Amino acid sequence: MKLKDHLLSIVDFPEEDLDQILSSFTKKVLNKNTLLAKAGVVCNTLYYMEKGVARSYYTNAEGKDITAWFFNEGNFMTSLESFFQQKNSAYHLELLEDSLLYSISKDDLDQLFQKFPSMERFGRKLVIKLLGDMMGKLNAIQFQTAKERYHFMINEYPDLYFRVPLGHIASYLGITQETLSRIRAKN
Repeated sequence: MKLKDHLLSIVDFPEEDLDQILSSFTKKVLNKNTLLAKAGVVCNTLYYMEKGVARSYYTNAEGKDITAWFFNEGNFMTSLESFFQQKNSAYHLELLEDSLLYSISKDDLDQLFQKFPSMERFGRKLVIKLLGDMMGKLNAIQFQTAKERYHFMINEYPDLYFRVPLGHIASYLGITQETLSRIRAKN
């Protein structure tokens, strides 16, 4: 979904506001494996994914990458806590495919929130959606079996299996690749 269409699907922006808002975003075409954010550094950029797939992940004490979240077309992404609270990120943000993104800095976004009440409404609705998504995943991890988490993920990201390495999917679900293979074989 194009950025303009996504914004309009959330808030009915006045046309003159929308033109100025869209001009604050920068279009980027980036390659697979590009790191958009690094753990230990403040993330000052919000991205909109028009085409591609990305993940946020951290490296545990044993040196293993653990996928926390996936982002695909039609989603905003950033290291949320770092971006909104301006503290060092706990996560890396990595592109898993060649991607078409739109980016905006924290400062530019804050200026849009100040200038346009419609943009502030959008920001509030976006944060509410992101919070709901996080709660859904937290509930899945805490209360669902591995098989139920697998179905939750398939519901959220129907085409992920064709686009993302299985190791990333298994770590996102909190299971081993062997367990993931057994679950997939039974479905």
